[in-house]
Amino acid sequence: MHSFNFNHIALSVKDVTESIAFYQKVFQLKEIENTASDSKTRWLIFNDGRQLHLIPRPDAVIKINKAVHFALATSDIDAFMQELEALDITYSDWKDSPKKDYIRMDGIKQVYFQDPNGYWIEVNNDV
Repeated sequence: MHSFNFNHIALSVKDVTESIAFYQKVFQLKEIENTASDSKTRWLIFNDGRQLHLIPRPDAVIKINKAVHFALATSDIDAFMQELEALDITYSDWKDSPKKDYIRMDGIKQVYFQDPNGYWIEVNNDV
């Protein structure tokens, strides 16, 4: 039987520079070298070593919906929500109620917001 670890997520983006700035501003991610190719794809790294690869596709049609998202966890989601407000980033609960969190049946609090390309991001306190 094989064992697997999560390595990275890759997103097609319209403007890679704008996307890099967004993810660095919101999550303080560090940019690392793209060691796979000499393309314009840029890589960011989370504290746990997982990576976010941003692939420039300025002419691509990016189809999104809230069910297609990735989630990050933080121990102080209330402080993070305040940071989103300070950054003037609109967030909502699962039902699209603005500036509202959602508490799941298991007690985990979560909020949703979108990056510059419309990708949905969930941040929760499941740490």
